[in-house]
Amino acid sequence: MQRFNGRLVDAARKLRASMTEAERVLWRCLRNKRVGGVRFYRQRPIGEYIVDFYAAAPRLVIEVDGGQHFEEACTASDLARDAVLGARGLKVLRFSNLDVLRETAGVVEAIRVETESRLNRRVDGHPLAPPGHSGL
Repeated sequence: MQRFNGRLVDAARKLRASMTEAERVLWRCLRNKRVGGVRFYRQRPIGEYIVDFYAAAPRLVIEVDGGQHFEEACTASDLARDAVLGARGLKVLRFSNLDVLRETAGVVEAIRVETESRLNRRVDGHPLAPPGHSGL
C-alpha cells in the first residue's frame, strides 16, 4: 500500500484546482478510464510527494514538467524523487508541457503502451500488483 503524508491532502486539492494547461489537456485524455480501462488520479499524494497523475493497477506515475524541471537543480531533485518512487515499485514517466500540448496523441500512446506493459508484466509468475492491492 502506498502511504502518504496526510498534510498533503489540502495541498493536492489546491493543485487540482490550479492545474497547468498541459495538465488539463492530459487529464481530459486520462480521466474516466480512457487509457486502457485504467483509473488515473490527478495530484495524488504518495509518500512525501504529490504526483501529477497516478494509476494504482499498473503502479504508474505521470509527471508533466514545466521548463524549470530542465534546470540542473530541479533535474537532480526530480532524479531523487523518481528514485524514491521507484523504490516503492512505481514507474515514473515524465513529459514536458510542450510535449503534452504539441504531441498529445503521442504522449497518450506512450502512457497506454507503458500501462498495458505493466499490467501484463509478471514477476515470478505473479501479477505486478498483488490481488486486491489498491497501490495507495
